[in-house]
Formats: sequence, C-alpha cells, structure tokens
Amino acid sequence: MFRVPTPALSRYESIFLKTTKGVFETDDHGWSELLSARTKNSALIGKHRVPWLVIGAGITGLCAARELATLHPNESIILVDAREIGQGASGRNSGFAVSYSQFPGAFNDNLLGEYQRVNRINQTGLSLLRANVLDNDIDCDWLEDGFHHAAIDQMAVHECEHYKDYLQRLEIPHTELDQTGLQERLGCPVYNRGFHVHEGALLQPAALVRGLADTLPNNITLFESSPVLHISYDEPISAHFASGTVKADKVVLATNYEAGRLGLLNRRLIGSTLSGSFTRVLTSSELESLGSKQQWGVLSLHGGGATVRLTKDGRICLRNTAEYHGGQLLTDKQLHQRQTIHREAFERRFPQLKHVPFEYAWSGVEGISRNGTNFFGQHKRNVFVAGGYNGSGVSRGTAFGSALANFASGGQSALITDCLNSKKATWLPPRPFLDIGAAFTVRSRFKGVGLDR
Repeated sequence: MFRVPTPALSRYESIFLKTTKGVFETDDHGWSELLSARTKNSALIGKHRVPWLVIGAGITGLCAARELATLHPNESIILVDAREIGQGASGRNSGFAVSYSQFPGAFNDNLLGEYQRVNRINQTGLSLLRANVLDNDIDCDWLEDGFHHAAIDQMAVHECEHYKDYLQRLEIPHTELDQTGLQERLGCPVYNRGFHVHEGALLQPAALVRGLADTLPNNITLFESSPVLHISYDEPISAHFASGTVKADKVVLATNYEAGRLGLLNRRLIGSTLSGSFTRVLTSSELESLGSKQQWGVLSLHGGGATVRLTKDGRICLRNTAEYHGGQLLTDKQLHQRQTIHREAFERRFPQLKHVPFEYAWSGVEGISRNGTNFFGQHKRNVFVAGGYNGSGVSRGTAFGSALANFASGGQSALITDCLNSKKATWLPPRPFLDIGAAFTVRSRFKGVGLDR
C-alpha cells in the first residue's frame, strides 16, 4: 500500500493559524515555469462601484466573467484574483478536459441519470472551452484526441471490467487495448490493460488560463494579487481589499475550496495537495521509444494512481501523490522528498528512460468534498457560488462558470438545471477532527494502488 508522509496534527494547526485571509500561498513552480514571462495586471487600488464582481480568476471565474460580459455588454465587471494568473489550481492540474467522468465500481442502474447528468455537464464544458480556445486563438497545446485509462496492479485491472461495462452501456466511443496495444501507443511496458476514450482534450493548463485572461472582453477589468480580506453582504455588497473596496450589486464567487475564507461553504470542502514532476525535453531518439503517438495522456483506473502525460514539447509529466496538507502547497524541501516517489513510478513505467532527469517539480491543491459532489447556486442574496470539482475542474469548471453567470442573470437552461441538481455536500467536522478525517479521506484513495502509484 502506498502511503504519503503525514505531518503531525500540530503542523496542521500551525498552518491554519499562519494562513490568514490576506495570505494566499503560491510559488513559481508548475506549468507556468514552462512558459515565457508575462506582465501581470495591477492590484486593486481605490474605491470602485460596479454591477458585477467576480472573485477568483481560475477557469470558472474567467468563464463566468466572459459570459457576464456577453450577457451585459454595457455593464462593467471587475474580476479579481488573490494570486497571479495561472498560479492557482486552474494552472496546476494535469491538463485533462474530460468529456466523460469515470465512476468507480460496478455500473449502478439506479445511478444512470446521475452518470448522464455529470457527463452532460462535462460535454457542455468541453464544447464551451473549445470555442473559447479556437475563437480567441489561445495557444495552449490543445489536442482533442481523448486519452487513455489504464491499469497495472490487480485492483485497477479488476476495475477494467466495471469501466468496460460503463463505456458500453453509455455507448461511449472507445478502443479497448491490451498490454501490447498500450505499449505500441505509449512506449510503456507495464500497463496490462486499458481503454482509449476518444473524446476529451489535453492542454497546457497555465497557458490556457493565461490565454483566457489575456482575451477578456473590454468591459471586464482584471486585478491580480488582490485577495479579498472581508465581504459585507449588505446591499450593495462590499468587498474589502488591502488598498481598496469594490461595491457591487451581484457577486460571483469562484474560489473553489477557499470559499470558506469568505464565510461560504464552511466545512464542506477541503484542499488535497498533489505533486508531480516534469522531465527535461526528450531527445528525438528518446521520443521514438515512447510509441506511435506524439502526445498522450494516461489516467489510472485506480482513483489514487498516477497521471502521466507526454507533452507537446516532448516532456514526460507524472503526478502521483495526494495528501492532506491544510490546503497548502508543498515547500521546496517537501517537493524534493516527493520526487523520490515520482522517480520510482517514472522508472517503472519507462525503464528505457531511467537516465533522463527531472527538470521541474510542482504541487497544487484540488478542492474535494467528502461525498464527491460539486457546488452551484445562490448561497446568499445576490451571491452566487460554484466549486468543488474533485479533480475534474477543467471542463466542469468551464460549464459551471458559464451556467452560473446565466443563472445570476436570471436565465434558465438545461445546463443550469443539471448544475443545480448536484447533490448536497456532506458536512465536515470542525478542527482538529477535520484534520484527522481529511487526512484519512485523502489517504484512503491509495488503498490497493500498488504499482499503479
């Protein structure tokens, strides 16, 4: 069984006490390191009065702001983010925009409607994101060729039968692959069985978020490095910053697991910290050893297994740790420690590349709920919230952002109905029990992962 190091409880408490509303930890690691430097937008200063305020400039917030600008072309919209663009979770994931979610375990006829609802949201989000990328000529290594779901160890191989049944019953286009077929495509000899699901997109997540931010409509003003310190929910709503305030008629909150800092979704979401590594750019001969596809992505059929990609610029990207760390990023020292786990998994999958070093490492935080649900709707008068994507935020966050903007504007649609029908999240206990339960919940994902880690 794969176990990640678990800090002592006092560590969580110290993290909690250190993390105030005005401190949003970040670093220079991740997919942004692979891009050229950019000039960031200024921080918010002074007093502002607008009809709309969007808090959070990840994928959900960017798509919500863009939709609001289309719906209200003559109204001003302020979009703020506590960090620089691309430094939040939207720029630190593995770059999979799914069309179909994987639901572990045997197919449940009673959940057919739920499977279909979630996948409709995914497909709408993928379609909206595709339009944004193509219409705005966003260079984010967009490749719409689906991706692979594969298995190495016994538990994941057993899951293959469940997943095959799911794909067949929902008539999801796919190709089943044995070990030989997977090795021919990926150059990886250890995957025993898997599937290529034909729909879905791979992308460079930091480049996507930067591109969405750089092509916003003219009636949106974006402020970076501008954490909200406090919100007064009177009318108009007042958001207070270090050097200014924004009064708005309506607020869209797209901060995912950090919504609790502003008094919403308290003890409904936790942040799970993940980490991964990039190799250096591979040589032409090294790339030739990686099968027939020039780019690919692999998701493990074990929920705690490694996510692996061959990127457009010729790197292997591997992510295979997840732990409860108080919703914080890992330090450089901790990242170095996690790289021993990345290295073991990398060399097992690609023995022909054992000589290839890692060049970068990164960590990121995903928002997860205890029962795997999402959040969508009005949570206070004139305050609208979306989040909690449980690792599927690229396509789903796009759909939720667009739908939330329409919902806040009084609209109705099939997408809004699907989003509103997300089941309620299970309540999480207060600290210190939260830390114990959250650590257990995250670690339990690795039960039986074996060689799929």
